Amino acid sequence: MEGATAATAASHTGGADHRPRLQVEGLAVHFPVLRGQVFRREVGRVRAVDGVSFEIRRGETFGLVGESGCGKTTIARTLLKLVEPTAGVIRFDGEDVTRLSRPSLRRFRRRVQAIFQDPYSSLNPRMTVQDILAEPFIVHDIDLDRAAREREIHRLLDICGLPRRIAQRYPHEMSGGQRQRVGIARALALKPDLIVCDEAVSALDVSVQAQIVNLLEELQQAFGLTYLFIAHDLGVVRHLCRRVGVMYLGRLVEQGDADAIFDRPAHPYTRALLSAVPVPDPAIEAGRAPEPLEGEVPSPVNPPPGCVFHPRCPIAIAACREAAPPPRALAPDHFAACIRAGGEHSASPAIANPATGAAP
Repeated sequence: MEGATAATAASHTGGADHRPRLQVEGLAVHFPVLRGQVFRREVGRVRAVDGVSFEIRRGETFGLVGESGCGKTTIARTLLKLVEPTAGVIRFDGEDVTRLSRPSLRRFRRRVQAIFQDPYSSLNPRMTVQDILAEPFIVHDIDLDRAAREREIHRLLDICGLPRRIAQRYPHEMSGGQRQRVGIARALALKPDLIVCDEAVSALDVSVQAQIVNLLEELQQAFGLTYLFIAHDLGVVRHLCRRVGVMYLGRLVEQGDADAIFDRPAHPYTRALLSAVPVPDPAIEAGRAPEPLEGEVPSPVNPPPGCVFHPRCPIAIAACREAAPPPRALAPDHFAACIRAGGEHSASPAIANPATGAAP
């Protein structure tokens, strides 16, 4: 425990454990589009995720951001083995999870858990909290007698800041924040190494969001957890995540150190995404130069050739339409898939920090 805590604390002070917990290489997830009432035939494919690569280091929080429909949740479901990838490799502690046998897959599911967006729909309304927290032990055949199981449930409730009496309640008898804490307790039941947080705070009030974010940080420091944190709230992402990936139309357009991406965004889409975040300080907000995007997001069934962002990009050139740009290293831990990144057109226009309201 002490070693895990030290490793996690180090990850927030610059001495992170750089060994990868999860490696994703060339991940693609395509869904067939079928037509016909009797003889179903494929007429196209939805390219929900199209060649995504990233890694998550041990004890760190990796944030994944982007607008709705860009493929974030599909990546989460694929990592959880709820969706099969079309192509690519997913390695967990060096083992390819796309080729796991049934016994190995069962062990993998114990080590990778999830916290979902809606704490009401993700909890069985016909089960009490005690039954919900006992279910992981039953499903995974963990040998605990009734008294030991009850002690473990009480321990989970204590860890997540819930009173023990709540064990006899049903989900509809609790607040949204309490339900999400139950979801977190359920994710911790099997002592996982990686937790996928899919919009885990977006359905909560702002004050409750802060409590849940603080709880996630405390749990990470106590148990050496690794998080994949998917969210729309860029302020929460900057506060919680050490490294960030920005997605657009199924592809990662920029990734790297969170401070570098928020203070010095290189990809035009990242800059537009950050410029859309309101800043509470009127003086800073009045001095910002907005970067609105024109047009609509293209269809993932028929994505544009070359760089998928070029139809909406204000600095696109002819070469952007010809081939998808590979990620370019702009700094030791900062990459952008843009052929013009790092030049004069990529200078950031005083985009404020969404977490603090301060300009870079």
